[in-house]
Amino acid sequence: MRTATTIEASQEGGWPETVEFVLEAERLGLDVCWVAEAWGADAPSVLGYLAARTERMLLGSGVIQLGTRTPVAIAQAALTLAQMSQGRFLLGLGPSGPQVIEGLHGVPFAAARTRARETVEIIRQAFAGEKIAFSGSRFQVPLPGGEGKPMRLSIAPNPDIPIYLAAMSPRLLELTGEIADGWLGTSFVPEGSAAYFTHLDAGLAASGRTRADIDVCEGAEVAFAENEDELREMVVPRKKKLAFSLGGMGSASTNFYNDAYSRQGWAEAAAAIHERWQAGDRDGAAELVTDEMVLGTTLIGTEEMVAARLRIWRDAGVDTVRLYPAGDTLDARLTTLGRAIDMVRALDALDPA
Repeated sequence: MRTATTIEASQEGGWPETVEFVLEAERLGLDVCWVAEAWGADAPSVLGYLAARTERMLLGSGVIQLGTRTPVAIAQAALTLAQMSQGRFLLGLGPSGPQVIEGLHGVPFAAARTRARETVEIIRQAFAGEKIAFSGSRFQVPLPGGEGKPMRLSIAPNPDIPIYLAAMSPRLLELTGEIADGWLGTSFVPEGSAAYFTHLDAGLAASGRTRADIDVCEGAEVAFAENEDELREMVVPRKKKLAFSLGGMGSASTNFYNDAYSRQGWAEAAAAIHERWQAGDRDGAAELVTDEMVLGTTLIGTEEMVAARLRIWRDAGVDTVRLYPAGDTLDARLTTLGRAIDMVRALDALDPA
C-alpha cells in the first residue's frame, strides 16, 4: 500500500505549521499529500506552493469541488500544477454537497453525476491538447449562438494526469469505475466494503477494466493507544465527531456520510443519530454512536490492533491508505504519522499481497 495524508491551508495550527507538517511528512517517506478545499482555503494555490517546497511526494487536489469552476478552468489549473510539480500532480474532483455548492457557491447541486461525467470529458479534451468542443446537458463549449469558436489551450498538453473522483453514492461509484484513474473514498468499513465495491466494480466492468486499473484510496484517522483502557478513553470524544458527520454534514435531507454508514450495516443507528442531531440534541446523538462504529471506520487502537486493521484494509482492496494522524501538537501528529508509515512498510515487506 502507498501512504497518503490530507491537509487544508485553513486548518487549525496555522499555515506555517501546516507547511512544516507536509515537509516532514515527505522526509518520513509519505507517498501522497492531498489538499482539501471544503469551505475554507482553496486547493490549487496551496498545491502550487507545495510543488516548490517538496521534491518527491505526489500532490493531489482532494478535492476540487465540481461546480465551483468551469471544466476548462479546472484543466488549466491541473496542467499548470503538473508542470510546476514536474509531473507529481493528481487531479481529485468531487461533488461536495448541496449545503456548500448551493448555500455557499450559489450553483445548483442537481445532476451531480452528469456534471462529473461531462467535466471529466471536457478536461480530458483539454489535457490532450485538442480544440475543446462539447455539447452536453450541463455544459456547452463554445456557448451556442455566440461568437466563440472551439479553442485549444496554449499550455503544453499532458494526457497522463491521473483523475480521481471522490464518490460515496452508488451511481457516482459506478461512474468512478467507468471513467476515473482513482477513487477517493471515505467512511470505509472493510467488512462492509461490498457496499462500495459492488458499484465500483460494475463501472469498471462496463469500461472493460478491473480493480487493477484503478487506485483505491481510502482515508481514516490513525491514533495509538498504549492499552485498552486508554483506547476506551480515546473513543469517547470521537463519537461526537462521528455524530456530526452523520447528523450535521450536508443538509437536513441530504447527508452522504449517513447514507454510507447506512449501506454498511448501521442504517437504524444512523437514522436515529441524524434525527437527534437535526432536533438540536447533539449530546443525545453522540450517545447513540457505538464503539464499533468509531473503530470500524478508523485506524485507532493499540499498536497490534492498528497493524491488524491495516492488513485488513489492504486485503479488502485498498491501494493507498490516507492517514489522518491524531495528536495535540505538531510533533505528536508527526510521531503518529511516522509510526503508521513504518507499519505499512513493514506490512508490505513481511506479508506481501
